Amino acid sequence: MKKIKKIILLVIAIIGVLAIIGLFTLNNLSTSHEKLALVNSLRTEQAEKEKTFKSKGYTLDNPNVIVDPYDNSPLTALVIFETKKNEKVKITIEGKDDLTTYTHEFAKEKVHYIPVYGLYADKENTVIIECGDEKKELKIKTDPLPENFILPTSVKKEEDKLTNDLYFFTPSSTGYTCAYDTNGDVRWYLSNKATWEINRLENGHLLVSTERLINSPYYLTGLYEMDMLGKIYVEYSLPGGYHHDYFEMPNGNLLVASDNFNNSKGTVEDYIVELDRKTGKVIKTFDLKDILNMEDGKSENWTDYDWFHNNSVWYDEKTNSITLSGRHQDAVINIDYDTKKLNWIIGDPTNWSKEYQKYFFTPVGDNFEWQWSQHAAMITPEGYVFIFDNGNNKSKEKEDYVKAEDSYSRGVMYKIDTKKMTIEQIWEYGKERGSEFYSPYISDVDYLEKNHYIVHSGGIVYVDGKNSNQPAGISGADKLVSDTVEILDDEVIFEIKLPTNNYRVEKMPLYGNDTFKLGKATSKGTLGTTKIDNTRFGFITNAKKIDKEYLSHEITLKNEEDRLEIKGRFRRGTEVKVLLYQTGIIKEYEVPISKKPYTAMCVDIFTEEENKNGIIVTKYINKENLSGKYTIYLQINDTIYKTDKYIEG
Repeated sequence: MKKIKKIILLVIAIIGVLAIIGLFTLNNLSTSHEKLALVNSLRTEQAEKEKTFKSKGYTLDNPNVIVDPYDNSPLTALVIFETKKNEKVKITIEGKDDLTTYTHEFAKEKVHYIPVYGLYADKENTVIIECGDEKKELKIKTDPLPENFILPTSVKKEEDKLTNDLYFFTPSSTGYTCAYDTNGDVRWYLSNKATWEINRLENGHLLVSTERLINSPYYLTGLYEMDMLGKIYVEYSLPGGYHHDYFEMPNGNLLVASDNFNNSKGTVEDYIVELDRKTGKVIKTFDLKDILNMEDGKSENWTDYDWFHNNSVWYDEKTNSITLSGRHQDAVINIDYDTKKLNWIIGDPTNWSKEYQKYFFTPVGDNFEWQWSQHAAMITPEGYVFIFDNGNNKSKEKEDYVKAEDSYSRGVMYKIDTKKMTIEQIWEYGKERGSEFYSPYISDVDYLEKNHYIVHSGGIVYVDGKNSNQPAGISGADKLVSDTVEILDDEVIFEIKLPTNNYRVEKMPLYGNDTFKLGKATSKGTLGTTKIDNTRFGFITNAKKIDKEYLSHEITLKNEEDRLEIKGRFRRGTEVKVLLYQTGIIKEYEVPISKKPYTAMCVDIFTEEENKNGIIVTKYINKENLSGKYTIYLQINDTIYKTDKYIEG
């Protein structure tokens, strides 16, 4: 009997505890807490837009014309109509001359979704559509370019030696991902910001960065596979995000310059991953800290945080190897894809450890020069190594540094013999241009065909009329230049200059081999789980309402489909935590007040103004492994604040 009474008392106690927990849970999810509005991804927004893309009742004579159908590519249109039988369609977008007029043919269909690219801005464009025996002339009006759009200051060309391909540019910081024709007219651009590399995949789609940061200053969540309309087909997300470059391998997988933000040494830009295109999973990683000595070959820009600064990725099928460009070690390296072992290093071997000397080449031939702070290293079909040599300092020894106004950048091609370990310089362009072609950062080279190249000096920077040795964002530049040259048989056949800095340039046709398709984009890969700094049991009963102190921190909350973003302004030394509460469990996430939140605070350099007013910091909490409803609190030093918002994981 006593035993039964004890059991009854225990059950009553448990029910009481559960009731209390339920009370607190209901309190936290009561009408006083609103669900934080969900910000749809571009993928979701685009799927909603497609619901209005109607074909029924539209004919060639009266088509449904939607300008900028996805609100991401203003100089495009989608022309929709139906025919009684399967018909081919030919489209002509009229330009100012033959080199800027574009045609494309589409396969036989009854329901036609015809993407129109290459429209001029702020113009009633003439587009001719031929279908069977019918021809229709459309007039498609576009809006003006944004006021801050950057236009060429100079275009030079040898028309008889050019094709009607476009020159696709990506910005280094401000500006738009866009394409200019041979006249220098803008014929395509993206409204949503995309940076780093832009290229076409084998399936004809473009591959560009997402617009979403994963970490400051420029690490992005991943990549979009899209068409020229700006329609996204796949979004690839990576736990370490994406920066600078990617490479499509023969098997279709992607090699991506990424990061491992949680590595024990707190470094960046020294990590490459292979992404399975079918699943989005990371199936192979390359950590350069396992291959190189971080302390070797230091350039002027070397830091503990960013010791290698990988800015290019290239896979060579013939040698089954990966070539990478380490700007902060003045080194182009090649590693075996299977074993991950180092094969060779191109660069000045000064200040490198004895154990690495065997990996360097011995120069042969005339007029040889090493490359410095290079970008865009690739292997040509002939097996040559093609590099943009930025040319910073031109020495490992500080006393021998060459001033920016006396320096130059160049595209350079090396022939290497990996048996004899010799290297020969066989081609260059840019040295003869002197300091006017000197770009201390970013830039690109491209191989179009034998003896036909692009050399893009994209980061020319001036301060007080003199060349700068630092990127625009650091130097306080008052003049920027991006100078892109196309060279055929050692003759310049095209040159376009822009009053800005651009990261990369690709020469590509307006239309690829892709086919437009309706349907929601897929999401592949993951941003991973966010580290929980502490989990504790209990209830939050002492939270304050939002007050002046809270508001002074300019705090904003953003509920994305896959993560929560918390942003605010804080001074160095402030202790900030995000608290997610659910049924008596509190998950704590620390918010480092740092410009480099994934590494040691000591690497941060705050200006006097930043020390006084604080800096804007952002904390991302990924929803992976979060399930159910979470009420959001913010702890600033010892004070906990209500946000009166909750999210669902």
